Amino acid sequence: MAKKNLLLATVIEGILDKKGQEIVDIDLTKIHSALCDHFVVCHAESNTQVLAIADSVQSKVKEALRINIGHREGLENATWVLLDFYDVVVHIFQRETRQYYQLEELWGDAQQNRIEESYS
Repeated sequence: MAKKNLLLATVIEGILDKKGQEIVDIDLTKIHSALCDHFVVCHAESNTQVLAIADSVQSKVKEALRINIGHREGLENATWVLLDFYDVVVHIFQRETRQYYQLEELWGDAQQNRIEESYS
């Protein structure tokens, strides 16, 4: 499995471990203006769960792939946390914040893959 695909799978595993909801992989590989290959979007029910998901994703990526995060934002309020792993950018929202920003709609021309809980 290519390292990029392994990174994507590891990110999704970290989200699933903390019960992230409605996970969507927005594949940006065919969008020439995109700054990364994939946006992974999910939501949680509380700021505590948002932080738990963010920690899970960072830990799993570092442990499995030895990749350190490039950038992260939003840990202070935990209504929207962004984790930037360069090729894969993770967006972890609280439900209301996700509904407000509708990030998936901004990238409506990209292929979107809904991730089921049985992802592997």
